[in-house]
Amino acid sequence: MKEVIIKELSKITKISKKEIESLIEIPKKDFGDFAFPTFQLAKTLKKNPSDIAKDLAKKINLKDTKIEPINAYVNFYINKEKLAHRIIKNKKKKQKKGKIIVEHTSINPNASPHMGRIRNSLIGDSIVRILKFSGHDVRTHYYVNDVSKQIAMLVLICNGKEKFKDLIKKYQEIHKKIKKNPKLEKKVFDLLAKFEKGDSNTRKKFKKIVDIAIKGQKSLLKQIGIEFDFFDYESKFLKEQGKIIKQLEKTGKLFKDKDNRQILRQEELKNMMKSPVLVLTRNDNTGLYPLRDIAYTKWKMKKGDNLIILGEDQKLYFKQIKSALNLLNLPSPIPIHYSFVLIQEKGKTKKMATRKGDFVLLEDFLEKAIEKAQKKTKNKKTAKTIALAAIKYSILRNAPSKNIIFNLDESLKFEGNTGPYLLYSYARASSIIRKSKKKTNLKKENVSEKEIKLLKKINEFSLVLERANQRYAPNLLANYSYELAKAFNEFYHTEKVIKSEKEEFKLAIIEKFRETLKESLSLLGINVLEKM
Repeated sequence: MKEVIIKELSKITKISKKEIESLIEIPKKDFGDFAFPTFQLAKTLKKNPSDIAKDLAKKINLKDTKIEPINAYVNFYINKEKLAHRIIKNKKKKQKKGKIIVEHTSINPNASPHMGRIRNSLIGDSIVRILKFSGHDVRTHYYVNDVSKQIAMLVLICNGKEKFKDLIKKYQEIHKKIKKNPKLEKKVFDLLAKFEKGDSNTRKKFKKIVDIAIKGQKSLLKQIGIEFDFFDYESKFLKEQGKIIKQLEKTGKLFKDKDNRQILRQEELKNMMKSPVLVLTRNDNTGLYPLRDIAYTKWKMKKGDNLIILGEDQKLYFKQIKSALNLLNLPSPIPIHYSFVLIQEKGKTKKMATRKGDFVLLEDFLEKAIEKAQKKTKNKKTAKTIALAAIKYSILRNAPSKNIIFNLDESLKFEGNTGPYLLYSYARASSIIRKSKKKTNLKKENVSEKEIKLLKKINEFSLVLERANQRYAPNLLANYSYELAKAFNEFYHTEKVIKSEKEEFKLAIIEKFRETLKESLSLLGINVLEKM
C-alpha cells in the first residue's frame, strides 16, 4: 500500500518517488497509517503547509483509503482488513542499484583485534548487508598496512615462526625496548627503507609476519560471520608514491622542511590544527602512510562509489586526505565515523590501546561471552549464537557517533533491550507455529486493534530499511527489531492463538512477524534460533 501512496504523491507533486519515500512517516496512533509532511513543498510553492495539505488531500484518490489533512500533514487511513492482507502477502521487490565499495576493519596486521576496534567491523558488515539487501552491487575491501612501522618493529624481534597469539606480546615487548633504547628505532626505519628499495630478503621477512597476522585476523572475523571480497596491500602502492609527489608539486603546496621531509601545506585546515600540514615522507625520502593512502584512495574511487568506516580519532586525518585529493581534483569516499567502545568490568570502565597492553581481545571476550551464555543453555552452538547476538546487538543498537559502555552481563539478559531478548521472541513465535496443528489462512476476518498494531509494526520494516540504507545507519534497524519484538510479545501476552476462533489468521500474522524479525536481524549479522 505504501508503494501505491508514493506513486500517487509523486504523480501529483512532481517529486521523485525516492524523495517521497524518504519523507513519508508512520504517525502516532489515531493519525492514520501513513503521513506525508508538506513543509518541503511550502518552500517551493510559497504557501502555508496546512493549505498545501488541504489541496493535496482533495487531489488524491485512492481506493479503500481515507485521506485527511491534519495541520501540515496529509494522513492516510487504510481499510484495516485490506491493510492486514496486504502486509501479510507483501514480498519486497528488489531493485538493482549502483556499485559500491565498502572498506572497513583494516586493522593493523600486528595483533589480534581488541573489542575497542571491533565496532568498525560490525558497523561495516551490517552496512554491507543492508546495501546488498537493498539492491546494491557491493564489494568489501580490507586495507592491509604491510609496510608500516609496526610491522617493521615486529620484524626486528620476530623470527617468522610465531603464532598469531604471540604477535601482541612481541609487539608490546619491542615497543618497551625502543622506549628504553631509542637507538633501536633507527633499525626500524632502516628496515622500512630496505623494503621500499625492494630488498627481497627484507620483503620476505615482512611478508611472513603479515601473513601470520592476516591469516589469524581472517579466521577470527570469520567466526563472527564477517568476510571480505578483497585484501588490498599497502605495498602495492609504493610505485605510485613518486607520481603523487610530482602531481602535488604542481599545486605549489608541497615543500621540504628543515628535516628534509616532504610536507603538504593545508591552510584550509588551520582552524583544526596548530600546524596545518600533512607530512608525506621521512627525511630519508621513504614514504609515509598518508602518501600511499592517497594513492590507494585514488585507485578505489575509480571502481565506484566508496564508503569507509573510521574511528572518530581519524576525523582530522580523513579531512587531510580529502584535502589532498581535492588538490588533485579527485573525489573522496563517504566516511562513517564511530565512537569508542568502553568495556565495563567489575565496576571499572576502560578504553583500549594495544601498545600499552590495556585492552580486551575479541577472541578472549567472545570465549567469555559463550561461557556465560552456556550457563543458560547446554548446547555450545546455541550459546555461541546467543553470545554473538548479545555482542552485536549491544554495539549496533547505538548510533555510531555515541560512545558505548559495554557490560557483558547486561547484554546477555533475556529481558529488556538485548540481543538474547530478540532471539527469545523469535523462538517463542516459532514454538507457537510448531504447536499449532493448523496452517496459516488469510480468509476474510475482522481485524482487532491488537492485531493491526502488530501488523503495522511489521509493515514499518521497508520504511526503516530504506532509511537505514540512505543514512548508512544499522542502529535504525537494530532499534526497529527491538520495537517489533516488543510488539509481538505484547500481542502474545494478550491474544490467545492456539484453539482461538481466528487461529489460522493469527498464525499468518505470527509467521509474518518471524519472517520480518529474521530478515531484520540478518541485516545486523545476527542469526536466529528456532528453539531456546
